[in-house]
Amino acid sequence: MFAKLKISKRHVAKSLSWRFIGSLDTLLFTWLITGSFSEGLNVSLVTTFTKLIWYYLHEQAWFKSNVSDSNKRHMIKTFSWRLVGSLDTIIFGWIITGNPFVGIKIGLFETISKMLLYFGHEKLWYKINFGLDQRIKTKRLAKQKSTKQ
Repeated sequence: MFAKLKISKRHVAKSLSWRFIGSLDTLLFTWLITGSFSEGLNVSLVTTFTKLIWYYLHEQAWFKSNVSDSNKRHMIKTFSWRLVGSLDTIIFGWIITGNPFVGIKIGLFETISKMLLYFGHEKLWYKINFGLDQRIKTKRLAKQKSTKQ
C-alpha cells in the first residue's frame, strides 16, 4: 500500500499551509468554548497531526477525481473536507476534554469558520502554479505514449 503512495510537493505544501490556518482556528475556538488555553492547545496540537494525514489523503483523492476545476469543485472539496475535519475535531475534543458536548460545540463552531477559511485557501492555491509543472509534463508524456501504441 505505501509503495504506491507518491509524495507531491504541492499537496504537502497545501497540507502544511492549511494546517497552520486550521490549527489556529481550533486553538481559538477550543479556548473560547472551554475557557482553558491549555485544553485549546492540546486539542489543536493533536488535531494538527491527525488532520495533516487526513488532509494529505483528501488532496490525493481529489487529485485523481474527474470533477472539473471550477467553483463547483471547490465547493464539493470544501464540504467533503469539512466533514472529515469536523469529525476529527469532535472526537479529539471529546477525548481531550472528557465531555462529548464540548467536542460537538467545537466541531460545530469550526464547521462554519473553517468552511469559509478553506474555500479561500482553495481559491488561492488554485491560482498558485507551485507543483503543477511536473503534473502537466507527466500527463502530456502519458498522452503521447498512449497515442503511439
